[in-house]
Amino acid sequence: MIDTGDLKKGLAIELDGALYTIVEWTHIKMGRGSAQVRLRLRHLTDGHTIERVFQAGSKFVRARLENRDAQYLYREGDLFYFMDSESFEQTSLDAGQLGDAVQYLKEGLVVTVLLHEGAPISAELPNTVDLRITDTAPGFRGDTAAGSSKPATLETGLVVNVPYFLNPGDLVKVDTRSGDYVERVSSG
Repeated sequence: MIDTGDLKKGLAIELDGALYTIVEWTHIKMGRGSAQVRLRLRHLTDGHTIERVFQAGSKFVRARLENRDAQYLYREGDLFYFMDSESFEQTSLDAGQLGDAVQYLKEGLVVTVLLHEGAPISAELPNTVDLRITDTAPGFRGDTAAGSSKPATLETGLVVNVPYFLNPGDLVKVDTRSGDYVERVSSG
């Protein structure tokens, strides 16, 4: 059991029979009455978020999760297959368990698969991934105006805004937390 004073971002807890990670927490102290803690929680198996308010001093059951590095192999329908980096066992997660992560998955990407009581429940991506641009308007010499951008479709189908000088075939780094373009990695 953990107390509201021990809560932090990223911590996994059990609440109402379900597993959640803490996305954001705020301590609220009103003029009268006791302090409260407002939590924004993300459901670990289906990815939806909820907001709940608890009295300061409330107790929570800490979820025991195991993290395993795994390499993304392939997709078959709504199932995504991963291979454990140590035991070479294959596990699958469905699109609902992965949420927005499916937009960043490309063959060979190493992710952290979260296991609860031996069963895979979710996957965490690295902070950035390198993806190739498959379609965008052509760039021209001199298109380097600061702050200007154009939409580009990446190899996974994700659409991000990139600077004008980038072309199809260029490899770009994308932030998986925000979905934003970070930098150009190389040309095709």
